[in-house]
Amino acid sequence: MRNVFVAGPVSWNQLVYLDRLPEPRPHTVFARRHVEALGGTSAGKSLNLAALGAEVTLSTVVGDDDQGARVCERLTAAGIRLLVERARGATERHLNLMTVDGQRLSIYLDLSPASHRRADEVEAALAACEVAVIDLSEHSRPVLARARAIGRPVWCDIHDYNGADRFHRDFIEAADVLFLNDDGMADPLPFMRDRVAAGTEMVVLTQGAAGATAVTRAGQLHVPCAPVEHIVDTNGAGDAFFAGFLLAHLDGAPIDQALRAGHAQAARCLASPDLAPT
Repeated sequence: MRNVFVAGPVSWNQLVYLDRLPEPRPHTVFARRHVEALGGTSAGKSLNLAALGAEVTLSTVVGDDDQGARVCERLTAAGIRLLVERARGATERHLNLMTVDGQRLSIYLDLSPASHRRADEVEAALAACEVAVIDLSEHSRPVLARARAIGRPVWCDIHDYNGADRFHRDFIEAADVLFLNDDGMADPLPFMRDRVAAGTEMVVLTQGAAGATAVTRAGQLHVPCAPVEHIVDTNGAGDAFFAGFLLAHLDGAPIDQALRAGHAQAARCLASPDLAPT
C-alpha cells in the first residue's frame, strides 16, 4: 500500500448547475439543480488516492462550525487519516457555478485561517510517507520546507497559474513534480520547459478534453484523454487525474502509462456525482 501525505485546503461548497455561465450583465437565470457537498482540492486528491488503495494522511484546517464537522466526517468515512486543526470561525466555503461541459466559476464565501499547531504530527507523517502532495494554501506553505528538509519528493498542483502570481512562487520552486491546467496561460509550454530547465523533474499539464502533456528533461509527451460516454459531474476530475498519475508513477509506470492512468481515474470521476468514484 502506497503512503501519501497531503496538505492543503478542504471546503464545504454550494454547487449550482447551470446551462451556461452567466453573462456579466444584470439578469435572471434558473439553476438545473443545486447541492451542498464536500470540496477543496486536497479533499479531492485524498479521496481519489484512497479510492485507488493508497494510505492517505491529510493535514488541513476547518472551522469550529457544523460545516467543519461534516467535512471531517466525510473524509474519515473514506478511510483518510486526518491531522485537522479546528480553528475558530467558519470552514472554507465556495459557491461554484457549474456547467455540464466543465466550465466553473468559483466564488469564495469563507476562507479558513492558517494554523500550524500540529507541526510535530505533520513531521512524523512526512517521515512515514513516500511522497508529499502540498496544495496551495497558507496553511500548507510551511510544509514545503519540512518535506524538502527530510528528503521527501514534493508534488504541487498550481491549477490555473497565470505565469506571474507571486502567491504560487514557493510551491513552484519547491516542487519536484508540478501540475497545472491550461486555463491560466495562453501557452503554458514555455513555462513548463523553463521549470524543467531550472531543475523540476517533471511538469504535467492537464488540458480537459484535449488530454494531458508532460515535459521532462527527456522531452515532451502528449496523451489524449479517455472517452467518457456520459458526464455526470466535472467536479474533482483534475484531482482524480493527479491521483491516478501519482500512484501509477510510484508503481514505476512510464510517463505515457501514468498519463493514461490519470485519464482513467478522471473518467471514472466524471461518471460519478462525487469528488471521487466509489
